[in-house]
Amino acid sequence: MKWLIITIACIQLSECLFRMPLFKGKSTRNILREKGLLEDFLKNHPYDPSSKFEGPLSLNAYEPMTNHIDMEYYGRISIGNPPQSFTVVFDTGSSNLWVPSVYCSQASCTKHRRFDPSRSSTYHSNNQAVSIQYGTGAMVGILGYDTVSISNMMIRDQEFGLATSEPGGFYSYMTFDGILGLAYPSLASGRATTVFHNMVAQNLLDQPLFSVYLTRGYGESGSEILFGGIDSSHYTGQIRWVPVTREVYWQVNIDRITINGQIVACDGGCPAIVDTGTSFLTGTNSAIDTIQEYIGASGSQNSAASIDCSKLGSMPDVVFTINGMDFPLSPQVYTLQESFYGRNICYSGFAGGAAGLWILGDVFIGGYYTIFDHGNNRLGFAQAV
Repeated sequence: MKWLIITIACIQLSECLFRMPLFKGKSTRNILREKGLLEDFLKNHPYDPSSKFEGPLSLNAYEPMTNHIDMEYYGRISIGNPPQSFTVVFDTGSSNLWVPSVYCSQASCTKHRRFDPSRSSTYHSNNQAVSIQYGTGAMVGILGYDTVSISNMMIRDQEFGLATSEPGGFYSYMTFDGILGLAYPSLASGRATTVFHNMVAQNLLDQPLFSVYLTRGYGESGSEILFGGIDSSHYTGQIRWVPVTREVYWQVNIDRITINGQIVACDGGCPAIVDTGTSFLTGTNSAIDTIQEYIGASGSQNSAASIDCSKLGSMPDVVFTINGMDFPLSPQVYTLQESFYGRNICYSGFAGGAAGLWILGDVFIGGYYTIFDHGNNRLGFAQAV
């Protein structure tokens, strides 16, 4: 995987309370079915894939996320009965859900919320061991089962990891508590059942897909992940579909990367994964060095390459051709900006260090509303607004 300076975000408490489920233990679909109202409801409320799913009759889950300086995006879930709240990265570059537990006494755990099995009446476990190694950071623990709630959706008997150790101390510096993986089941450690698999199996979604909108801009609000639907208010133009080439990560093939019509990387094609859990857009050191030179970024490979903010208007687009279609990134999209003591600082959203797979992280997803379509094993990209 990755973890460059990763990602995803806690929502405001008022928003958390507003989106608490109205029905404990059952989905809205099941409530309507039991009362004999489901057929009439579906006739009178036909599925619109471009609409938001909010309110008590939503069959899908709309989850707001907070953008922290274009580098971190994380949201809130709860586990157990009564619910225990956690902030998690919704990570398309891994497949396990895990959170710290009370069995872990390391600082990386104690600085975050920890799940306490003794406080949940619905928790059970066979104490199967699990360990996950990321590009940076790791977790070791056991697998358990309990109710997981995301927005208005309740997922019964969901398998998840309880961290008993977080080697290396990396997570002590992170603002989120745990990770909710959204890659394919084949990537799951311990053969754990993924959260998205259970959403589909428990008939909680109208469509077996989820879509991600990441705002770009210092402190910009409005980021979201929508399970089961597509929100047309976040994009313009058509959705362009790209097949998944390997069902482990959300992997695609890049035909080439060009600047001003010149091929600067991936001549002849290269594999890439679309990953919400990586802040930057990463490639091999040599390819990224070439791109940095073209866009006028400077700096060492061990630090973010700086850009002159006054030159954004004259910098070139970087064009990714995927499945025969061009996806240009403008300087406003691939440049990150911060304010430091009243002074604007700009730096490149490209980073080296990728081994084998390019990673189209938050920099790319910020430019394109992204739909992860499990049902058809494809990704959809549309120009974000």
